[in-house]
Amino acid sequence: MPAKIRKLIVQVDETLVEMDQPVTPPVRKALAIAVIDNPCAGRYVEQLDELVAIGEEMGALLGDKCVQALGIAPGQAHSYGKAAIVGEAGELEHAAAILHPKLGAPLRRAVEKGAALVPSAKKRGGMGCAIDVPLGHKDAAYVRSHFDAMEARVSDAPRANEIVVAVVVTDGGRPLPRIGGLQVGEIQGQDGLR
Repeated sequence: MPAKIRKLIVQVDETLVEMDQPVTPPVRKALAIAVIDNPCAGRYVEQLDELVAIGEEMGALLGDKCVQALGIAPGQAHSYGKAAIVGEAGELEHAAAILHPKLGAPLRRAVEKGAALVPSAKKRGGMGCAIDVPLGHKDAAYVRSHFDAMEARVSDAPRANEIVVAVVVTDGGRPLPRIGGLQVGEIQGQDGLR
């Protein structure tokens, strides 16, 4: 059964200057959020297959929206991350069901490849609750220049029976990275680490 979506939000954060230094090219992060109905709200459900299927749908929808917002080819994506906030009538396991079993594969297709684990965060909260969507390079977890996050917040969500699902995709790492580690040009992209 497809997700019942109340609201979709897409935004792009573009950093042009950091500490009076130009950022060339600018670093852009796209955030796509879906506010969805939680079909398991208010009751215990042993099998969370419906939420797992919704997670797969969200991975494709939100991943594609991020890539489109950046105006890039899928292979030009650098980092990704995912997060969910469950309303008070839900449980943390509902967010886990959306984020973990199947959201990753369609998100990886949206960004072309994605050998690394998709960083994630989840919590329970009320309307206006914020969550930091953690970011890491899509093909190599050891690329320190891409350890980052982007805040996701919806002023009127999640309501008690809703879940806020967020995906972030970037076209670069942090502005002016300089703490060493594996560089983008050194990525092998085989084990998800290097």
